[in-house]
Amino acid sequence: MKTIAKIKLLTDEIGAKTLLHTMETFNSACDEIAKTCFKEGSGSKFNIQTIVYHNIKKKYGLSAQLVIRAIAKACEAYKLNKKVCPTFKPHGSICYDQRILSFKFKQLTPSVSLTTVEGRKSFNIEVRDYFQPRLDRVAGQVDLVYCNGQFWLYATTDMPDGTPIKNKDVLGVDLGIVQIATTSDNETFSGKTIENKRQKYQKQREQCQKKATKQAKRKLRKVSGSEKRFRTDVNHCISKKLVAKAKDTYRIIALEDLTGINDRKTVRKSQRAKHHSWAFYQLRKFIEYKAKLAGVSVVLVDPRNTSRGCSACGHIAKENRKSQAEFCCIQCGHNENADYNAAKNIRSRGVSTALLSSALQPLKAA
Repeated sequence: MKTIAKIKLLTDEIGAKTLLHTMETFNSACDEIAKTCFKEGSGSKFNIQTIVYHNIKKKYGLSAQLVIRAIAKACEAYKLNKKVCPTFKPHGSICYDQRILSFKFKQLTPSVSLTTVEGRKSFNIEVRDYFQPRLDRVAGQVDLVYCNGQFWLYATTDMPDGTPIKNKDVLGVDLGIVQIATTSDNETFSGKTIENKRQKYQKQREQCQKKATKQAKRKLRKVSGSEKRFRTDVNHCISKKLVAKAKDTYRIIALEDLTGINDRKTVRKSQRAKHHSWAFYQLRKFIEYKAKLAGVSVVLVDPRNTSRGCSACGHIAKENRKSQAEFCCIQCGHNENADYNAAKNIRSRGVSTALLSSALQPLKAA
């Protein structure tokens, strides 16, 4: 399984200027190559290389392999939309391969060697503890990215899938707004703190949008980045706990397939920001990739009527859902938290799906 390791480059003022100059030169070359792609109506790397290689190498002073990477970037961008000539930001990313980049992880101070417009340069790197176990598995291309005054390397790592565990049961997980996640064990991950944060960020955005000054726009970008990092961190924490629990108890994780739910479901205008601000698809993807690394299986089930069906008798009715938090079956009188009831329904459907795929032993059908 391929994952991305985020590595920070430690640069001084001279090193930063060198890297920025390399990015600007590289992306200027990409702009010129893209114009050739558009003029020729071709996104073929071989054809474009034949036309532009020697001129680009001489004009911009790039190394042979950096020219090849620039041609690849321009051709790939052109093929995305052949009706428009692509343009590139001055500090857009550069894709490095093993010919123009090499890591030295085993040194006392880990470093990386990069090809720049001024030749080969070496930079110290800072690797977070989370990525340390992946360093010996860095393979393929690495992207050099400049973001908020910092340089980062996004390295592709080829991680082996975890050894599949012997599944004994299914853990149903209901995703929601008030409770971000509720399991069929009645464990909840509250969304109260998240909602407070969302309201705080929304208020800051509204204030900045009203002012519309340069300083307000800078703050608007900062707020956007903070909110995105907060969402990602919370989703990482929740997914990590769910996968660890499933692995420790030898269970499959069952999730609702919520693909396209925002297109199917309508909410009041006052509730739109609340319903559309959380990244449920990101949470699902985090659970899936962490589960794969841990050897835990994940099944997706039909979400229809999981919140309206009774987990005790199976009766489905809109009237069963008394409120956001309360579920009371009008047929058998079963009463409990609505999210917990939905999670148990998801678990039941997950059992059926797992049995069909032979991922679960038949004795768990009951």
